[in-house]
Amino acid sequence: MTSTPPHDPGSDAATPEQDAAAPACVMSFNASDPSGAGGLSADIATIAAMGAHALPVITSILMRDTAEIFDQHLIEGDAIVEQARYVLEDVTLAGFKVGFLGSAENVSAVAEILSDYAEVPLVSYLPSLGWLEEDDAQSYLDAFRELILPATEVLVGNHKTLTDFLLPDWDSDRPASPRELAVAAAEHGTRFVLVTGVMLPPKGSTGQFIDNVLASAQGALTGEKFELFDVGFVGAGDTLSAALAALLAVQAELQAAVGEALQFLDQSLDAGFRPGMGNIVPDRFFWALPPEDEAAAGTDGTPSSSPDVDEDDGPAASEPPTAPGGSRRVH
Repeated sequence: MTSTPPHDPGSDAATPEQDAAAPACVMSFNASDPSGAGGLSADIATIAAMGAHALPVITSILMRDTAEIFDQHLIEGDAIVEQARYVLEDVTLAGFKVGFLGSAENVSAVAEILSDYAEVPLVSYLPSLGWLEEDDAQSYLDAFRELILPATEVLVGNHKTLTDFLLPDWDSDRPASPRELAVAAAEHGTRFVLVTGVMLPPKGSTGQFIDNVLASAQGALTGEKFELFDVGFVGAGDTLSAALAALLAVQAELQAAVGEALQFLDQSLDAGFRPGMGNIVPDRFFWALPPEDEAAAGTDGTPSSSPDVDEDDGPAASEPPTAPGGSRRVH
């Protein structure tokens, strides 16, 4: 019988070489999503897939499935601050991601932490709050506008959600442009907006496309078009914003980071799956799957079964993004 040597606590101490090889750490403030589709579940998976390390801080516990959100249980602001402070006193931070914070009071608690780390890039995602009571949603948006936008490097959101938030009095027959949204965001201190789901006019028989545009107050900077299919996804916004936060944490140039984050989202949606009876969930580890020709055969060379995958929300990118942590195989 072979004996196991006792564990030496000193062996856990990191060497300079280990420190140098440590992945970038990204703190995410977001809701716990038991469906695994969005919230902290999406952030942890995405940040890991991009080669960084997630520091998840729970702001709310959602009661939801893959189809809809029913309710939430809030985490108190003091508990949010404590979660973050203990980790921040221990870990070197490279980036922040802000998702759904639960309440106006929690927005204030998170803003208190962000104010101490103004040099760390912050990506903020604004989801649709249509499931909240109107008064709660309005107080949340007011606090988000006043306290989170001034600290935000890039604000990510759907075109309609951002229009309602940044330009609530917009009454033109023409949709607000990404630049106009960026101008409105800049008035509150946000440098860039990444606007998703911008509807493009159909061209002949080529189908309907949507645009995703990074813009500043000076104009559109970069973007990516996806083909629109009549299928519902959940968790796409958290996936995109978390990917961007991870890329900025490793000091990727902004426009290149946006392009890679959009490619990552596109391929995650392309490989998406439906775990329940609701919407399709992005597969953030699509790149870890074996190539189709390998997956099609079992270990003995016979074909193996695979689950059905619903139609994607856009064409697969021509080249897969490469994670800061190294190369991948893409199915």
